[in-house]
Amino acid sequence: MEGIGGYVFVREVGRGVHGQVFLATPPARLDVDHAPVAVKVFSADAAEDGFALMVERLHAFADLASPLLVRLHEAGLEGRTAFCSMEFEPFGSLASPTREVGRRERVEAVGRAARAVHALHEAGIVHRGVRPANILLALRRAVLAEPAVAQVLSPGEHLTGLGTRGDARDLEFVDPALMRGAPAGRHSDIWALGVTLHIALTGFGLYPALTSADPMVAARMFLRTRPEPDAGLSTRERAVVGRAIHPDPGERYPTAAAMADDIDGLPT
Repeated sequence: MEGIGGYVFVREVGRGVHGQVFLATPPARLDVDHAPVAVKVFSADAAEDGFALMVERLHAFADLASPLLVRLHEAGLEGRTAFCSMEFEPFGSLASPTREVGRRERVEAVGRAARAVHALHEAGIVHRGVRPANILLALRRAVLAEPAVAQVLSPGEHLTGLGTRGDARDLEFVDPALMRGAPAGRHSDIWALGVTLHIALTGFGLYPALTSADPMVAARMFLRTRPEPDAGLSTRERAVVGRAIHPDPGERYPTAAAMADDIDGLPT
């Protein structure tokens, strides 16, 4: 693919279950001084009502104009292929940084993501995509990428919590309550923040045994296992992660801001 919607692709910079991300030269209509931008191209064919809902959610995200959130430019549809463009962060993400990222910076990045999630929650938006790959790195800050919107493009294609093309390694970011039919909310994003913090602190997730290529087998393993923070973490670190991933959503942090306060208090 050489481009879409007037954007000319320079190179691919990311790939996931729901699509690809390209570094691109923007069209003149964008008026961003010809700076390169990132364009996410979704792999699912977009139904008309699904695309409208995606645009609505992205507009709500963009309207916050928070320095904790990636700057979105526009969303578009070419044929049945949906895409959105955003500010390009050249240093990658917590999952795939393009420069060295120390432990302190990783923890601070998760704290910023938690405050970004709180801002979304206060605006009535559930992110549903919190994970290291969606925490983007700039020179002196981290920003949270756009909320998960791929599941609204083709209604009925995605299972609760894990897409039909899902990777078992992504499953641990899904609140088990969602897998049991509960609606997404503050509690589900806080779960994902807890898993993300554990990875930032240790370099690995809470479910190392989730290696099956079959999402349904992985889901059964996931629901039967109660994760515990790594024993090598400090008492305070284990307490923050443990509260965020408590099996009872009512026992987790009441807000992502409260979790961010505890993250900021961790020794680094």
